[in-house]
Amino acid sequence: MDRAVRVRKLLRLNWFGGLGGWVWLLIVLIPLYWIVVTSFKDQSAYFTQNPFALPSAPTMTNYQLVIQSDFPRYFLNSVIVTIGTIVPAVAISFMAAYAIIRGAGSKFLAGVNGLFLMGLAIPLQATIIPVYLLIIRMRLYDSLLALILPSIAFSIPLSVLVLSNFIRDVPKELFESMRVDGATEWGMLRGLAFPLTRPALVTVSIYNGLAVWNGFLLPLILTQSPGKRTLPLALWTFQGQYSVNVPAVLASVVLTTLPIVILYAVSRRQLLSGLTAGFSR
Repeated sequence: MDRAVRVRKLLRLNWFGGLGGWVWLLIVLIPLYWIVVTSFKDQSAYFTQNPFALPSAPTMTNYQLVIQSDFPRYFLNSVIVTIGTIVPAVAISFMAAYAIIRGAGSKFLAGVNGLFLMGLAIPLQATIIPVYLLIIRMRLYDSLLALILPSIAFSIPLSVLVLSNFIRDVPKELFESMRVDGATEWGMLRGLAFPLTRPALVTVSIYNGLAVWNGFLLPLILTQSPGKRTLPLALWTFQGQYSVNVPAVLASVVLTTLPIVILYAVSRRQLLSGLTAGFSR
C-alpha cells in the first residue's frame, strides 16, 4: 500500500516543469560563470585558453585597471543618484497611496490616482526630449540632480500603484480604533500603515533602485562631463576604451553587479514576502 502511494506521488510530480527549471538555471549560470572566470584572466590567456576553463594563473590586473580608471567616482555617482531617487520617491509614493486609499470618496484624489495610472502608460523614451528641454531650462544639465529629478518622477506611478494595493488590504477597523484613541492621520500613517506595508516598501525600493542603478538613457542624454557619469555609462566608455581587452570590460561588469547581488542577499526575505503577500491575503 505504501509503495502504491509513493508511486502515485511520483507520477503527480511535474517532471517537465522541474527539467525546464534546471535547464533555465543552466542558461542563466553559464554566462555568469564565463563573466566571472574571464575577469580573472589576462588578455593573452583570454585568446589562447578555453573560454570556460578556469584561469591557469588568476590575476587581479583587470580589476586594478578598472579601479584606476575613475571607477570609484562612477560608483559614487550611481550611489548618490540611486539613493537620491529612492528615498524621496518611496516617501512621496507612500504618502500619496495612503491619501488615495484613506480619501477614497474624494474626486480630487481619484483624479490624482488616475494621473498616476496614466504615468504608467508613458515610457521614458517618449518623454526624453521634453525632459531634456526642462533640464536645460532649469540650468541643471550635466549634474547629478538632472538624473535624480526625472528618475523620481518615473518611479512614483508604479510605487503608488503597489503601495495603494497594500494599504487597501489593511483592515479599516484598525484605522478606526486608532482614530478613537485620538491618533491623527500622521500618527496612523507612521504607527499603522508603515509597519504593515514594510514588505511592499522594500519591494518597490529594490525594484526602482535596480531600474535607476541600471539606467543608461538619462545619463547618456543629460550628462556630458566624465565626472558625472554613472556606472552603466561608464561601462559603455570602458567598452570603447578597452574594446580588445575583454577581461577588463568583464571585470567592470562584475564590480557593477556586485552591489546588486549583495543587496538582494541582504533583503531577499523582505523582497519575497512583499512579492507574495498579495497572493497570501
